[in-house]
Amino acid sequence: MANKRPLRYGGVMNSGFPTPPPGVFDDEPPGWTNNAAAPSAASTHAVKPEPYSPPRMATPTAPAMSETLTQRKREMLKRCTDAAQQLGKPVLFGMTTSLILQSVPLPKDCDLNATELHTVSDSHRTRIRAVVPPTTPHIWKPLSAAHNARINKHVHALNLVHTWAQLAAHMSLESLVILGDATLTAIARKPSLSGGRTADEIYQDFVRQVSELPKFNAKATCMIALEFIAPRVDSPMESETRITTTQYGLPRAVTNYTVPGATFSNGAPITLDLAWPEFRVAIEYDGDHHRTDKAQWRRDNDKRELLRHHHWIVLIATAANMADEPSQAELAYRAGRQLALRGAIFDFTLTATPLNELARRKRRKSTGAH
Repeated sequence: MANKRPLRYGGVMNSGFPTPPPGVFDDEPPGWTNNAAAPSAASTHAVKPEPYSPPRMATPTAPAMSETLTQRKREMLKRCTDAAQQLGKPVLFGMTTSLILQSVPLPKDCDLNATELHTVSDSHRTRIRAVVPPTTPHIWKPLSAAHNARINKHVHALNLVHTWAQLAAHMSLESLVILGDATLTAIARKPSLSGGRTADEIYQDFVRQVSELPKFNAKATCMIALEFIAPRVDSPMESETRITTTQYGLPRAVTNYTVPGATFSNGAPITLDLAWPEFRVAIEYDGDHHRTDKAQWRRDNDKRELLRHHHWIVLIATAANMADEPSQAELAYRAGRQLALRGAIFDFTLTATPLNELARRKRRKSTGAH
């Protein structure tokens, strides 16, 4: 797969844009045609890459996910509050209940019932079980080290780092990585949790805190997952896309990369979901709203045309690319081919390698074992 012949950055991939949604050009003047204009000087002036700041969720897809998480939290908080009032004392909730209370997307293959109210205590003696409404108690022995979140005077949620570790035994390794990404993003978006830390500092603290936890069920799985989680990931589907490229042997991508010298006309920096900056190759994940919302479609069009002028190749991934293994393999091949054409050297595989096997190979290589 590797190709040592470098390709000048002037090469442009001529992949067409998707058909725009109805009405996208309704407000354009007569005679206007769908020909992208060259970017203006104002849109291409160099800007110093800024440190990551959590997105304000101003695009159509972000509010959709945000509204879903907010509604789910509102409903869960009412149920948790009712349970705590029935018990007559504050209650600490963990597992999937903690995720919902702290607006973290739920893993898709978790074997716990997310509609149940999951409580947490540090021993069988102190565990809480309510009958009306029913609750499911769990024991988390490292509880004393957790700095938990107060949701209201009746309801508390287990610290997100501990919640991630607590859930490790209840999902696949891939889902644990995706949940790790989402947890880092949730912490970064809450000033009370981020405490002024950068995304990379949050990630480093996350790794340290999990590593320092005393032995618990599935800690070994957590340590493997830590090798693959990443900060600055805006959605679970972006995580899936990154995991796919990893499993097929592509070099590690930079998440939410700020492109130097590329801005929108309003001066906002341009970012890419997954990028290999050295080779100017990137993947953008587009949800349905990218083709149905005309404002978002225009923004994407402007962004990708400008990136072409900066000699970037941008591949578009959608839910169809993540639907099954052949589709994922095709996306990985397309990205890998563009990287190889631009001089990247790596070991591409024709089938996906499980993450635990990749971690095992990495450990063997670091120790010099054969």
